[in-house]
Amino acid sequence: MRLNEIAYNESAPVDGYGPGFFRIGGRLINGPVITGPLGTQGWDGFADLEALIALKDHVDVLFVGTGADVAHLPEDVAEALQEAGLAAEPMSSPAACRTYNVLLSEGRRVALALIPV
Repeated sequence: MRLNEIAYNESAPVDGYGPGFFRIGGRLINGPVITGPLGTQGWDGFADLEALIALKDHVDVLFVGTGADVAHLPEDVAEALQEAGLAAEPMSSPAACRTYNVLLSEGRRVALALIPV
């Protein structure tokens, strides 16, 4: 078996998650979080659209983890992101973490906004 070390770009991978928290790049963060090429920071959820829209020139897709289950983005959030030209893919937070890590390891321009499980 051949093992290859994964090299990430300037963004940090998701190392783990649990009830109410995420571990990103070795750092424990409680509550909602955004991570990507602009760094990792706490997030105020869907009320904080500015933090999401700030990613528009830096990523090709934003994965939005909606918690334990997949849910549609609130209509006003979806419209604001579309108007800004930012492609957003809602999915459960566990699925969003896995998808983000895979695409990040491929060198893709991705970001992640997460609501805890």
